[in-house]
Amino acid sequence: MDKARRVIVAGAGPAGLVAAAYLAGEGIPVAIVEQERDLPDDLRASTFHPPTLDMLGRFPGVVDRLIAQGLICPTWQFRDRATGPIATFEMARLKDDTAHPYRLQCEQWRLTRMLRDILSDSPDVEFLYDAKATEVAQDADGVTLTIERPDGSAEQLRGAYLVGADGARSAVRRSLGIGFEGMTIPETYLTLSTTFRFEDHIPQLANIAYISDPEEWYVLLQAAGLWRVLLPTAPEEAADESRMLAPARIEERMQGVWPNPQRYEVRHRTAYRVHERVADSYVKGRVFLAGDAAHINNPLGGMGMNGGVHDAFNLAQKLSAVWRGEAELAVMERYSRQRRKVALDVVQQQALRNRQLLNQRDPAVRKAYHDELRGIVADPEKHRAYLLRSSMIQSLRDLEDVA
Repeated sequence: MDKARRVIVAGAGPAGLVAAAYLAGEGIPVAIVEQERDLPDDLRASTFHPPTLDMLGRFPGVVDRLIAQGLICPTWQFRDRATGPIATFEMARLKDDTAHPYRLQCEQWRLTRMLRDILSDSPDVEFLYDAKATEVAQDADGVTLTIERPDGSAEQLRGAYLVGADGARSAVRRSLGIGFEGMTIPETYLTLSTTFRFEDHIPQLANIAYISDPEEWYVLLQAAGLWRVLLPTAPEEAADESRMLAPARIEERMQGVWPNPQRYEVRHRTAYRVHERVADSYVKGRVFLAGDAAHINNPLGGMGMNGGVHDAFNLAQKLSAVWRGEAELAVMERYSRQRRKVALDVVQQQALRNRQLLNQRDPAVRKAYHDELRGIVADPEKHRAYLLRSSMIQSLRDLEDVA
């Protein structure tokens, strides 16, 4: 490996490994730095939107394997907890806009392992595990990334460019002094996976359902034989994590979702705070941010991981041209402008609107929201336009207007 010309990728999540796989496919040497001993098993993201699957078709066999291990969802819906379906969106209306007119429910860790399989066959790709990125320095010729090993020792890695995909607490972003302004949502999100077959009990239930309620909204997502339940948890309860995660309390909350004469079998449980933040810039010199290092948002709409993958493709396409001498480094500033606009104007606004819709308590406002959704699905043009936005196709089309 030509270490002077390699691209260092900090973080082996979806954004980092997609960027690495794209670059390696262009013949560019890559070193991937991951602070864990193995690839993370992050259970948060599980929704793949149509354009993301279109992009991943670049990597042979990946989409077919994701489909085989996941669940194709031809519809998704908003529901009222008391009265049932409000609006069911039909993904087939996008059949002329994408090769994959559906949402795919499949855990993100499956994607990262598939990409590692592809990358492990390349002699110009190096994985460094147990390597925590701590500090970045750069000069006119390249970048130096300092990593810390579990025993406290430090090493320095040299490369031509650095992709910072090292998560929401990105050391790369902090080392560069890039701001990460935004807000923290007051609720803690509790995610539970269960074998209970909600589809056999809740009438007209789609595989993906956002359930509105003035007292306690929730989300149901089906994937690979399990249902995932996302429940917001008030700050006062979340303050006592041991109580929030206690089996008796989880059982009580699950029984509130749907009465089950048997106890719920809960396979996984995770609680996390949710933030809405976007980096002030995605680029500083030879260093580029992507994924959660650049933007984080609440999961309502499944745009976080998908947005990170879209970052990675945009970044890697432009960086490949720079690496080959076909474009100036300044082209990366356009990457920053394009992807920041999507994060601010599309991802955050849609996620916040979804939360507002689900959490609305005013009866008149709730009725207006519900009537608006019913009107959208009843009108073919509005129905398709809504799906183009919610599936992130429209945001990709609009990028060409960003100079």
